[in-house]
Amino acid sequence: MAVAASKEVHIEIRNVVKSFRGGRDPVLRGASLEFYQGELTYILGSSGAGKSVLLKHLLGLLSPDSGEVWVAGRNLATLGRDQLQEHRTVFGMLFQNAALFDDFTVFENVAFPLREHTRLSEKEIELKVRTALEHLGMKNGYDKYPNELSGGMRKRVGLARAIIREPQILLYDEPTTGLDPVTRTTVDDLIADLKSRLHLTSIVISHDIPSALHLADRIAFLHQGQFIFNGTAKEFVQCEHPAIRLFLEAELRAAKTLHSHLIEEVRL
Repeated sequence: MAVAASKEVHIEIRNVVKSFRGGRDPVLRGASLEFYQGELTYILGSSGAGKSVLLKHLLGLLSPDSGEVWVAGRNLATLGRDQLQEHRTVFGMLFQNAALFDDFTVFENVAFPLREHTRLSEKEIELKVRTALEHLGMKNGYDKYPNELSGGMRKRVGLARAIIREPQILLYDEPTTGLDPVTRTTVDDLIADLKSRLHLTSIVISHDIPSALHLADRIAFLHQGQFIFNGTAKEFVQCEHPAIRLFLEAELRAAKTLHSHLIEEVRL
């Protein structure tokens, strides 16, 4: 499961421990993982494994009880408040529900980070917004509101906003959860396209095994607050760890159940 030595480490989590409620609720129990420049890593794990807590540590929204988080050669524990704010600009993030402002148009949603955090002129903002949206297949409809968009279109707008400030790292929080199969495939294609075109370090927090097997350069599996696997998709499906076997077998049972229901519907 070793990664080629030529790869440059972009993010490193070193033995991170995090508990809540005065230590009575341990979530991360010595998590360690390296993320490599330009790679797409899927972090899989059951609900409650600590995936979202880990994400907050990467952004500097949480500090570990012990251990270290390094991003682009900087130990986040050594950064002050203003430096942490600056640190977060290296990230773009697509939230599970896209987290668009309901009372903003598509254009206004994507332009928001530029208006809030840069001194660009409106003409420069317009050019950047249109370029980002066009890259994601949206050449019109910029005056629409989120409630007028399909699920796939909302994801496109969320991704355009995530990349508008040209981040080094792109985070996806459950990007395909709750989506229909067609929209899920669309989102997978967008993730693959952005990774290929922009060469970003990409991290996907997910339960979506098919997407991970199809897209990931590496898969990391978080179990009971520790990473028990870090390797390729092929290595993942061959892994004999009981927690991973259980995870994969549950997916297989769900797929078989769906297949049998579809066959039955056809027969009827």
